Amino acid sequence: MEKSCSLLIHFDKGTPALANEIKEALEGNDVPAKIDAMKKAVMLLLNGETLPQLFITIIRYVLPSEDHTIQKLLLLYLEIIEKTDSKGRVLPEMILICQNLRNNLQHPNEYIRGVTLRFLCRLNEVDIIEPLIPSIMSNLEHRHPYVRRNAILAVMAVYKLPQGEQLLADAPEKIENVLTTEQDPSAKRNAFLMLFQCAQERAINYLLTHVDRVSDWGDLLQMVVLDLVRKVCRTNKGEKGKYIKIIISLLNAPSAAVVYECAGTLVSLSSAPTAVRAAANTYCQLLQSQSDNNVKLIVLDRLNELKSSHREIMVDMIMDVLRALSSPNLDIRRKTLDIVLELITPRNINEVVLTLKKEVMKTQSGELEKNGEYRQMLIQAIHSCAVKFPEVASTVVHLLMDFLGDNNVASAIDVVVFVREIIETNPKLRVSIVTRLLDTFYQIRAARVCSCALWIIGEYCISLSEVESGIATIKQCLGDLPFYSASEEGEANDSSKKSQQINSTTVSSRRPAVLADGTYATQSAASETAFSPPTVVQGSLTAGNLRSLLLTGDFFLGAVVACTLTKLILRLEEVQPSKVEVNKATTDALLIIVSMIQLGQSSALPHPIDNDSYDRMVLCVRLLCNTGNEVRKIWLNSCHESFVKMLSDKQMRETEEIKAKAQISHSQPDDLIDFYHLKSRRGMSQLELEDAVQDDLKRATGEFVKDETDANKLNRVLQLTGFSDPVYAEAYVTVHHYDIVLDVTVINRTKETLQNLCLELATMGDLKLVERPQNYTLAPESSKQIKANIKVSSTETGVIFGNIVYETSNVFDRMVVVLNDIHIDIMDYISPAVCSDAAFRTMWAEFEWENKVAVNTVIQDEKEFLDHIIKSTNMKCLTALSALEGECGFLAANLYAKSVFGEDALVNVSIEKQADSKLSGYIRIRSKTQGIALSLGDKITLKQKGGS
Repeated sequence: MEKSCSLLIHFDKGTPALANEIKEALEGNDVPAKIDAMKKAVMLLLNGETLPQLFITIIRYVLPSEDHTIQKLLLLYLEIIEKTDSKGRVLPEMILICQNLRNNLQHPNEYIRGVTLRFLCRLNEVDIIEPLIPSIMSNLEHRHPYVRRNAILAVMAVYKLPQGEQLLADAPEKIENVLTTEQDPSAKRNAFLMLFQCAQERAINYLLTHVDRVSDWGDLLQMVVLDLVRKVCRTNKGEKGKYIKIIISLLNAPSAAVVYECAGTLVSLSSAPTAVRAAANTYCQLLQSQSDNNVKLIVLDRLNELKSSHREIMVDMIMDVLRALSSPNLDIRRKTLDIVLELITPRNINEVVLTLKKEVMKTQSGELEKNGEYRQMLIQAIHSCAVKFPEVASTVVHLLMDFLGDNNVASAIDVVVFVREIIETNPKLRVSIVTRLLDTFYQIRAARVCSCALWIIGEYCISLSEVESGIATIKQCLGDLPFYSASEEGEANDSSKKSQQINSTTVSSRRPAVLADGTYATQSAASETAFSPPTVVQGSLTAGNLRSLLLTGDFFLGAVVACTLTKLILRLEEVQPSKVEVNKATTDALLIIVSMIQLGQSSALPHPIDNDSYDRMVLCVRLLCNTGNEVRKIWLNSCHESFVKMLSDKQMRETEEIKAKAQISHSQPDDLIDFYHLKSRRGMSQLELEDAVQDDLKRATGEFVKDETDANKLNRVLQLTGFSDPVYAEAYVTVHHYDIVLDVTVINRTKETLQNLCLELATMGDLKLVERPQNYTLAPESSKQIKANIKVSSTETGVIFGNIVYETSNVFDRMVVVLNDIHIDIMDYISPAVCSDAAFRTMWAEFEWENKVAVNTVIQDEKEFLDHIIKSTNMKCLTALSALEGECGFLAANLYAKSVFGEDALVNVSIEKQADSKLSGYIRIRSKTQGIALSLGDKITLKQKGGS
């Protein structure tokens, strides 16, 4: 069994040192060898070895050494070894150690005195400490501050022992005297800490006596003062006013750590607007003054918490928060934008959008790394602002349209989606947006952006001039026709055949090629190294962006071009009185579509046209040749109506999410409400008055209602042992982000004293124990509360297991009680989140871990099963409610969640109702990490049948 020690030392168990070798090294005069031997002895003892034969050797040969390293290792050795027998009595040989400790406490070297005093802080045996009390107290007046500060800590540790108040009855009074005369900041802090923990009233009196000088104290002491203030205000809320004044005075402290703690303490103790505003100002100042990115992220988290609880105050701080965009770190910028977007109001929208526009323009000039990603974030933020406040769209839409040809395709897609939404929601901007889009269309290089831009042109070019400009722009970007010359293809084949007949050793062929600029050319290749220069196909020299993309084989874009031309021709028939012009435009459109079909069916490209694109183009040809009124209505009206419905559904979903976030809390009719108007205001500061108002409002609206009910708390209590075991144990599990706290209650059900009782825990998965187990003595039929802290490093189901080991006076062997396993639920670490459909598809394609779970449930309704999966997995359904309406026997939905570690969890539910009314299908889980995929799959398999 591992033993506890204040120092963690790595030990390789594969090469244990022999006790005889260590003994020989200790008996020699070689100091480095002695140090090495002491290290080996300490590591062996820590890992369960007893080494009783070394004790006398160390007393004889190590105790007299004056080397500082040896003395430090000696104290570690003394900390680890067993100092008591099986009945808890101090071993006789410990008298030798006691004499050595007394000598060290009177040693002329201050380092040896100091480390010995630090060692005494970790000593629990009263019989050893009692003879040392005079020496410890005498060190409180030592000339060196290192000795004094450690002497104060030793006094505090002794006073905290069960019999400490009897050993040091006058310790608080002496420490208070030391506090008044001490000049060293660290020693002064330790003295105040001792009073805070052992004699709180004395600490409070000292603080209130010197309240005017708190701002002049050192930062170490100020941090302890804040701890004291927090504790006192929570236990006695009536005296909160005078302590908050101390906190506000410390907001101007030179130490950033003190200022940060002050702001946090202020918010935790008071909800008054004055206090919250002061804390928010402090956080914003830290955001600007601190250069460490981690500090900035932590401060942004605190601001985000303030935004959730005090939004109306944070609205006034929005421009101060926006200054954090000056940081080059993308995470800081993303978190800043997330906070700002939820604080936008009609009063500050113009300032925010102006700042975002300046940041967008900065990304044009600078050559900074990840400029494209930052620009994309800004575009999305501006999009969100323009959707909430349409009146600002006119100031940003034309600026953003300059980025339609951005090299970062994601940014360009965001821009064109933004333009598509704004042109529908802002009718006044339609003419200017269409004109600007037609002017900048030639700059677009991404196929997806071209497709969306063409759809906008086809839907919103309404007037005669716009329709004609739209057709002309498309024709210009397609270049000269045809796209591929059939005669040259025949010539190439003929020349290839002739060359094969003339010389069988020299094989020559002509093959099509796409040049670097996207134009199409042919080149000769021979089996030797001689190549003929490329010959550009006629008409490709003036190729535009559409032509370049078509010649790479993108026939989906070709189908979009065909549909856009068809819509424009149909609209031209309505607005153009001249039939001749209409017929000419129709002929040109038919020629373009047929040329694209010809290119797709030729051997010029490695991939022929796909069937869907071919069918779409042929349909466009038929419509242009013969159009009926019903078909015209579908093409010119129904598509637009579907888009409007999609936007309304999206807005409805966002409204529902906002309503869901709003906390609705109610107060019970018999809850007590104190009306502060009827209270005496004598002696109350403005801040206390504001605080009273806020408390009354919270009590009236039920915000003081506890989050967890008693039933939920009982669900977290786990039985670890059986009722018939001599030791009964149960644990209350608290999961909070990166930490798991096990509050274990251990009850001795026997009539005997249990000695060296130890709760030994081990973990499986990405869980890690923080502390080493301690030994306890448990009286008959008594209980003990033992806390165990566990760190979590990833989102996956973990297991905590272990046992309780103890000794009794009757049985010499150690007794073991095996504990039940504690399973950590993944649901404690993931929460519903929202992402765009495009982001979901991108992550779905990138993530490598997939877990496929077959549907096996007694539920017969598709929507009921989907709701059950959403509730069981704690995920958010991204699929719109309108898409889930109706009864068709099929259902497909996407679910999304994020973990506290920032990991993404994607789920796709695809189910079908069979003839026997049973549901079949699959649930696919994808994640970047294996743990989430497996754990979520196990959870769904367990829960999908509709059970608990």
